[in-house]
Amino acid sequence: MSREEFPTDDPAVVTCGLPYANGDLHIGHLRGYIGADAFDRALETLGQKTAYVCGSDMHGTPVAVNAEQEGVDPEAFALEWHEQYEETFPKFNVDFDNYGHTHDETNTELTREIVRTLDEAGYVYEKEIQVAYDPDADQYLPDRYVVGTCPYCGEKARGDECDEGCQRHLEPGEVEDPTSSITGNPAEYRERTHKFFEVSEFSDYLTEFLDGLEGTSNARNQPRQWIEDGLQDWCITRDMDWGIDYPGETEGEDDLVLYVWVDAPIEYIASSKQYSERVGADEYDWEEVWKDSNATGESGGEIVHFIGRDIIQHHTIFWPAMLEGADYNAPRAVAATGFITINGKGLSTSRNRAIWAEEYLNEGFHPDLLRYYLTTTGGLQQDVDFSWDAFQEKVNGELVGNVGNFLYRSTLFAYRNYEGTPDADVSEEVRERIQDAVEQFRAGVNDYSLRDVAGATTELAKFGNEYIQRNEPWNLVDDDPEEAEQVIRDCVQIAKAVAVLLEPIAPDKAQQVWEQLGEDGDVADALLEHALEAPPAEFDEPVELFDKIEDDRVEELNEKLAERVAAASDDQDADADDAEAGDDDDAASSDDGDAADAAAADLEALADERIGFEEFQDVDMRVGRIESAEGIEGADELVRLEVDIGVETRQIVAGLKQLHDVDALPGTKVVVLANLEKAELFGVESNGMVLAAGEQADLLTTHEDAAPGTKIK
Repeated sequence: MSREEFPTDDPAVVTCGLPYANGDLHIGHLRGYIGADAFDRALETLGQKTAYVCGSDMHGTPVAVNAEQEGVDPEAFALEWHEQYEETFPKFNVDFDNYGHTHDETNTELTREIVRTLDEAGYVYEKEIQVAYDPDADQYLPDRYVVGTCPYCGEKARGDECDEGCQRHLEPGEVEDPTSSITGNPAEYRERTHKFFEVSEFSDYLTEFLDGLEGTSNARNQPRQWIEDGLQDWCITRDMDWGIDYPGETEGEDDLVLYVWVDAPIEYIASSKQYSERVGADEYDWEEVWKDSNATGESGGEIVHFIGRDIIQHHTIFWPAMLEGADYNAPRAVAATGFITINGKGLSTSRNRAIWAEEYLNEGFHPDLLRYYLTTTGGLQQDVDFSWDAFQEKVNGELVGNVGNFLYRSTLFAYRNYEGTPDADVSEEVRERIQDAVEQFRAGVNDYSLRDVAGATTELAKFGNEYIQRNEPWNLVDDDPEEAEQVIRDCVQIAKAVAVLLEPIAPDKAQQVWEQLGEDGDVADALLEHALEAPPAEFDEPVELFDKIEDDRVEELNEKLAERVAAASDDQDADADDAEAGDDDDAASSDDGDAADAAAADLEALADERIGFEEFQDVDMRVGRIESAEGIEGADELVRLEVDIGVETRQIVAGLKQLHDVDALPGTKVVVLANLEKAELFGVESNGMVLAAGEQADLLTTHEDAAPGTKIK
C-alpha cells in the first residue's frame, strides 16, 4: 500500500465502525463518526479524492433478542433504527457519501462472494465444536444469548467477548459456566458442526501488515500480543436464522448464518460500491480503492478506518486476513478512539447514563461546538471524561474568546473602515504565518491527529489576535492610513485562511465566515492553497460567530446530568440483566458503555494512608521531552529512552514497546519522576521514571507548552 503522504494520486475511502441498529445514538458514538467525517473533510481540503462511507449493522444476536422482546420482526426492528440514524447524522454535519446497511442486497451478495472465495481458496473448514444449548428453550445459544465466565481472566463475559475483563474475542464454547440469557437457566454444551476461517494461516502476513499500518499506536501495538500468543482460527457461523446464510451447500439449512463480524466490515466495501454506482466510476471507482493496484504494483486504494478501541482485534486481525485471503486491498490506517465517560463511568444506553444526540440538539447547542469539543479534547486514542464545565471552558475560551473574537473584530473593522478588504498586499510575515498553519494542518492529517488539524486554525486565530493588538490599526487609521490598510488586509487574509482550515472541524461555522467575507460557493470545496488567495474586495457587516455559554446554563445542565447519573446508579443492579442480553453493545462500532464501565470497575481503590505536603515536596517531577527511543533486545516490553529534562538528558527504561509506536515516541512531552533511585533493567541503567496511566500506558503530558525541566507542582 502507498506510504506517500496525503494527498496521493490514488482514491481514498474513510469509514467509521458501523452503528449497531439497536438503540439511540449518544456522544460516545458521535466521537467516532464526527472524527471520521472531520478527517475525510480534511483530506478533501488537501486535494485528496475520497469518499466517506458507512452503514447500519443490522444483524447479530442483540437485534434478534430485542426484536423478540418487542414482538417484532428483526428486519423491521433494525430498519427503524437505521432510518433514525440516517436522520440524525446530518444534524451533526456528518456527511456520508453513502450510508447503507448490512442487510441490503449489495452487502449480502458481496459477503457471499467473499466467503465463497475464502472457502474455494481453502481457508475455510468444518469443525465439531461445543455450542451452548438451552434445554428449556429448546434452542442453541449464539453469542449474546450466553453469559458466563471468561476462561482467560475469570471475569464476567458474553458468548463472543470478555466485555468486563480482558476484552478478548471468545469463540463458541469457550465461556465457562454458561447461562442462557433467554431463560436465565444454566446452559449445557452440545456438539455442532460449524465453519471456521483459518486466521492462523495469516500470522506472518498480519505481522507485516501491522508493521506498515498507520493510524493510532494502540491499533498497531495491541494486536501484536495476540499474534505472539498464537492466532486462533475463527468460527464464522452461528446457530440462528437472522443474518446472511452461508453460501453454497448449507444455505438455508440448520439455521446457520454467518457471524455478524463477517458481513459487518464488508459493508465498507458494499457502501463504497453503492456510491460508485450512484456517481459513476469516472467520478469514483470503488474497485480502484478496494481491488486494483497502482503503477508500482502496491495496493491502489487508501483505506482509513475510524473505530472504537474495543474492536481493534476485529479490524487488525480478522478483517485484514479476510481481505488478503479474498484478494482485496488492506487498510492503510486504523485510528482507534478512546471512550467517552461521565464522571469516570462509561456511557450506557440501558442505564440511561449518556448525553444523547437528540438531547444535545434539544438543549439548543450548535452541532459544530460538539464537533470541536470531541475532536480537540485529548488525543484521538485517549479517553475523554465529558462534563458541561469542560465543554463551556473550551467553547468560551477557544471558540468565543479566540477564534470568534479575532474573526469578528477584524472583519468588523474592515467593513466599517473599508467596506471589505483594503487594497493592499499581504505582508511577508502574515503570508509565512499562514503557510506555517497550512503545513501544520497537512502534518496533522498525515499524523491522524485531529487535534493538530484544529490547532492549525486556533493557533492562527491566536496569532491574528496578537497581530491586530500589536499593530493597533484603530490608532493608525488617522496617523498612518497606509499602514492601517496593510494591517487590516493581513487580518482579512488570516480570516479567510481560518475559514478554510476550520471547515473540517466546524463546517457550518466555516461556511458562515466564508459568506461573511463575500466568498461564493462552499468553503467545503476550498483547497489549502485558497487560504492565501485574495478575499473579495467588498463584504457586508459581519455578525459574531459564537455565543458564550453562561454559568447558570451550565449549572442547569449539571443538575440534569447529576439526576440522571444518580438514577442510573440506583438502577444499576436492576439493569444488569438487560446488559447481559446485550442491550449496550455495538457490533462494528463502540458504544463506550460496558467496556469503559469495566475499566472503571477495575480501578484500584484509593490508598487510605495519606502523605503530608512536605513529603509531596520531596517528589521531584519534571516535564521531559523524549529525544530518542529504541527497543531493548530480549525484552518484550522495555524501551530505552533518552529524555531531555531541561538541566540534562536522562536515560530511562520504560515498558512501552507493546503499547506505543516506538518510532513515534521522539518529540513526545512526558512527565518524569526525576529523583527516583537508579535501577538496572535487562542490563540497562534507568535514571528516572516516565509516568503513564493504566494498562494502556497512557503517557502523562502537559496541556500547554511547558519547557523541559519545568517542575510539576
